[in-house]
Amino acid sequence: MTDPLDKATSNAPPTLGEGCLSRYDPEALSPEDGTDFEGAAQLWERLKPEETDEEASRRPDPE
Repeated sequence: MTDPLDKATSNAPPTLGEGCLSRYDPEALSPEDGTDFEGAAQLWERLKPEETDEEASRRPDPE
């Protein structure tokens, strides 16, 4: 009989980079990994801090 605790484990997706630059490989992620978040852009717009005039003046103009 196999160990029942073996079924209770999960594995992290493959990563790219090392140390501070380590990140999950976007090509290896799928909706089963919890990567699908349709409302992310709307949530960010609602939660991001308002930009002050000073911060806006320091931002480079898009060309």
